[in-house]
Amino acid sequence: MNDTLIIRNLGRQPYEPVWHAMQAFTDKRDETTADELWVVEHDPVFTQGQAGKEEHLLAPGSIPVIQVDRGGQVTYHGPGQVVIYFLLDIRRLKYGVRQLVNRIEQTVVDMLADYQVEAAARRDAPGVYVSGDKVCSLGLRIRKGCSFHGLALNVNMDMEPFARINPCGLTGIKMVQTKDMNGPQTFDEAANAIINHFTDALSYSNILQQTGLAQDYVKAS
Repeated sequence: MNDTLIIRNLGRQPYEPVWHAMQAFTDKRDETTADELWVVEHDPVFTQGQAGKEEHLLAPGSIPVIQVDRGGQVTYHGPGQVVIYFLLDIRRLKYGVRQLVNRIEQTVVDMLADYQVEAAARRDAPGVYVSGDKVCSLGLRIRKGCSFHGLALNVNMDMEPFARINPCGLTGIKMVQTKDMNGPQTFDEAANAIINHFTDALSYSNILQQTGLAQDYVKAS
C-alpha cells in the first residue's frame, strides 16, 4: 500500500491543461501510485458539469465556458479562489464516494470553525454554506476507483461573474467569500488551512510538497 500523499502547488493556470492532466494522471495510475492534491488558482472560466443545463448560463460574456466531466452544474473559477483537486485511490483508502464528499465538506467546515465562522453542508446540494449562502463548491468524478476534480473555495475574488450564472444550477443562491466573513484573507492562508485539516483526517504517513505538474501528464500543445 502507498501511504504517501503528494501536495502539488500549481500556481495560477488556465483550466483546460490542468483538467486534461488530471484525466491523464487518473488513466495512467495503478495501485502503487501515490495520491495527490493539486492546489491551483485558475484564470477566469465557467465550467459546466455533466448535469449542466444551458438555462443556468445567463450571460457568460467574454468568459469562456468549458463542458467538463465532473458531476454537477455550472460554476465559476477565477483568481482569488482556492481550487483543490483530490486525486485519490478511494478503494485503497476504503472510502465510498459519499464518504469522500462528506470528508471534503467537513474539512472546509472545520477550517472555517477555526475562524469562528459557522458553516454547514447540505445533503441536497453539495458544497459548504454560511447562513444559507454558498462559500465552497464541490464536484467529483470517479474513474477506476479513483477520484479527480474537487473543491473551489471563494476567498478574495471578484464575485461579479457569479451573477452571470445560476451557480451550481441553484436559482437565488448567493455566493460569498471568506474574506468578507473574517475567514482566511488570502489564497495561501486558505489553501494551507484546508490541506492541514484534510491530511489530519486521513492516515498518510508521508506527505511531500511539490511544485508544478509532472511532465508525464502535461499534454503537448
